[in-house]
Amino acid sequence: MAEEIKKKPAPKRDGKPEGAEEKPGAKGPGEPKPGKKPGPADPAAGAPKPVEGVVAAASAPTAAELLAEDANAKKIVKAKGAKNISTGVANILATFNNTQVSITDLHGNLLGWSSAGKVGFKGSRKSTAYAAQQVAQDAARQAMAHGMREIEVRVKGPGSGRESAIRALQAIGLEVTVIKDITPVPHNGCRPRKKRRV
Repeated sequence: MAEEIKKKPAPKRDGKPEGAEEKPGAKGPGEPKPGKKPGPADPAAGAPKPVEGVVAAASAPTAAELLAEDANAKKIVKAKGAKNISTGVANILATFNNTQVSITDLHGNLLGWSSAGKVGFKGSRKSTAYAAQQVAQDAARQAMAHGMREIEVRVKGPGSGRESAIRALQAIGLEVTVIKDITPVPHNGCRPRKKRRV
């Protein structure tokens, strides 16, 4: 009994079964024999092999993909009670400390508003041009959800976010028809406050 039980050889660690070692002249199961032409059953055999270092033409992005908007950009979705107002007024208040943008219809009814604090900026970063750009985009998305397409821009104040807010409105897709500066200028009316000492 003890003589009949023979030890089985330990399995190889390659994961290949015994006798499956490759011979130099042997072909794989998917490769055709040298005498036969590849037929319709073997479509991979007729395909050209890609050359290393050369990028395939199919993987290059097309012009439409390059011009498409970012996938991360927020999509403009119609508001629940959309008013379908195509033209309106964008009021930009750019002070030294903050930037506020409110978009109304032609009668003055508010459609969307935003400020640097609402977008998430704090302290001295609220007065930057980048904050003004984000504010204008946020307000424009709210107005575009109501169908806004054309706007008249009215800018008030001496802040650094004046130009960047207008450019952000144009970049998001609103057509700017008029730009007015409505900064109030005193004609020697009230006595000015005392000068700031730094």
